[in-house]
Amino acid sequence: MAELHVIGQLVGAAGFPHGRLFCKWGLHTGGAWRVLSGSKQGQTQVDDPQTGGTAYWSHPIDVHYAVQGLHGWPKMHFQVWHQDSFGRCQLLGYGYCHVPSTPGHHRISCATWRPRGSWQEELSQMFVGGGPQLRSPDVIYSGADRYRLHTEAVGTVELELGVIMRHFDKYGVDA
Repeated sequence: MAELHVIGQLVGAAGFPHGRLFCKWGLHTGGAWRVLSGSKQGQTQVDDPQTGGTAYWSHPIDVHYAVQGLHGWPKMHFQVWHQDSFGRCQLLGYGYCHVPSTPGHHRISCATWRPRGSWQEELSQMFVGGGPQLRSPDVIYSGADRYRLHTEAVGTVELELGVIMRHFDKYGVDA
């Protein structure tokens, strides 16, 4: 079997309208992929940037896969949240990116977006908080119903990933 090892970190986030950010993340793969070790989902700590507006998490990512086929190459998906001074959490943005398919060190900047509501929902969000959220987080990385959403760009999530590929050459995949 071929193996893929993804090692790195969620560096942080920038460009969001609020501070006190944390991120829920996950890796999604097809059925031919099996986790040998590591966690394919997690959550960072809350960081409140004092200068520059960049939240730093330095959250480790370390997942080792056994691969039977290339279909369903891993995608990372993100939910960036804001925690206010009362401890309430508000979703600020969604995003996803593919894990690079070439071995080596990669720095990735993943754009995020949020669903836009009606003008009443947007006004309510300014005063009360909350806002529209996806019913199913699968929409983040699958394009099935995403074309019907009204969205706006929010900020970016920064990643550093090291990709190690083993025995892919035996299956006709050149790295």
